[in-house]
Amino acid sequence: MTSFVLPHEVHGDGAHKVFAVHGWFADRSAYTAVLPDLDRAAFQYALVDLRGYGEAKDAVGAYTTAEAAADLVELADRLGWERFSVIGHSMGGAVAQRLAALAPDRLRRLVGVSPVPASGLPMPADQWELFADAAHKPENRRAIIDLTTGGHRPAIWLDRMVARSLAVSEAKAFRAWLDSWAGEDFHTEAEGSRVPALAVTGALDPALSAALMRETWLRWYPRAEVRELLGAGHYAMDETPLELIRVVEDFLRADDAGAPASGCSDDSGAATAGRAGEGGPA
Repeated sequence: MTSFVLPHEVHGDGAHKVFAVHGWFADRSAYTAVLPDLDRAAFQYALVDLRGYGEAKDAVGAYTTAEAAADLVELADRLGWERFSVIGHSMGGAVAQRLAALAPDRLRRLVGVSPVPASGLPMPADQWELFADAAHKPENRRAIIDLTTGGHRPAIWLDRMVARSLAVSEAKAFRAWLDSWAGEDFHTEAEGSRVPALAVTGALDPALSAALMRETWLRWYPRAEVRELLGAGHYAMDETPLELIRVVEDFLRADDAGAPASGCSDDSGAATAGRAGEGGPA
């Protein structure tokens, strides 16, 4: 793996440092909707563009979760962050788990928002074709976004999400990333991690569900918990930004308070029920 500085933007000046990593369909603009209401006094957030996306759209690389985790460690060194937390959406959730395996002593807390499990996400042949062809077929991207938000979102929003995805991703890199996040199983490397871990899912997402997280995160990570946002699908940052901020920042603050993570729990607007499903976007 070659040395590379991930393009990034920093928000806040809090003592608790946090990386925010996007998923398969977006660059760091995935977090635009939550930015105005983040607690910048308590946290300092670094939003990054992975290779093949945003300002790193033309960057060469292997386009793997392992490479991305190494890129994050290098960026932490450049920022002077000795210890930090990480938030990863979908594919970015797999990157976050790679980071927990690579640098567990530096990681304070791990948050996955509709995260792809460290075991990857096997798909039947027809679904794999849908996802693989999404690299060059906008209609496939739209179908995937619609499916994983429960068919509940307006057509204009779906079109906007697809347009953003096409604008901020490089097609060959986009396709290569699929092989990594969906096809690689590294859960034995991450299993047993003592880093407190939170998986946040959306009740409208049939793919990366609370049920799937209970079968993966809760089995692998002894200090894990799962929260389900009742009004969200796969894109909680866009669908339920305030609920997501509350759940995530409460979890991050528990590190400063010394409170232990524990099992599944409920919240107003959050629950633990979910449906298992096959496949999903990242």
